[in-house]
Amino acid sequence: MSDAGPPEEGREALIEDARRLFAGPVAFLKSAPSLNFLPDPMVSEVAFAGRSNVGKSSLLNKLANRNGLARTSNTPGRTQELNFFDVGDPLQLRLVDMPGYGFAKAPKDVVKKWRFLVNDYLRGRAVLKRALVLIDSRHGIKDVDRDVMKMLDEAAVSYHLVLTKADKIKASELVAVTDRTVAEARTHVAAHPEILVTSSETGLGMAELRAAVLDSVR
Repeated sequence: MSDAGPPEEGREALIEDARRLFAGPVAFLKSAPSLNFLPDPMVSEVAFAGRSNVGKSSLLNKLANRNGLARTSNTPGRTQELNFFDVGDPLQLRLVDMPGYGFAKAPKDVVKKWRFLVNDYLRGRAVLKRALVLIDSRHGIKDVDRDVMKMLDEAAVSYHLVLTKADKIKASELVAVTDRTVAEARTHVAAHPEILVTSSETGLGMAELRAAVLDSVR
């Protein structure tokens, strides 16, 4: 990981604050099939994006220490709405689960709807503080990921790249894909220099991910 974060003492405090926050209430708020259904912009939001079956729902559940918070599915493209989750009591921030992208069998009208919904949300949501773009460690950054990264660059939305399923590949391969991801992130204007490496199975990187979420809204 990069040294771009806070000093070590501050980072430890941030990690502890984030642990306490996500040990508290985290609850589903609503689904928004279109911008008309977005909740009132009353608190900072952090959005999660990723290819279908990248492990987004599993990561959200692990992040929030809840097994059934985000619905997991083996059917690519099942979620075609923006799902909002309230974090903290009193409310501290909202997590936004964006529809998965890149599923080959999706009808063209579904892909078009996804692009309009996500693009309009990214460009017009003043309370959106950061996006987390999930990348499957086994495959690295794909062209569909680059399309979303470009969309975020153009919308001037700061984002973290998050490697998922790190437990599924050899350590040497993980180092290589991390290095490649860091190098590519440096070529994108809105990409954060720190790459987060995670596993929903083992809990790897969860403390750092929670801290990154909290840090982005402070």
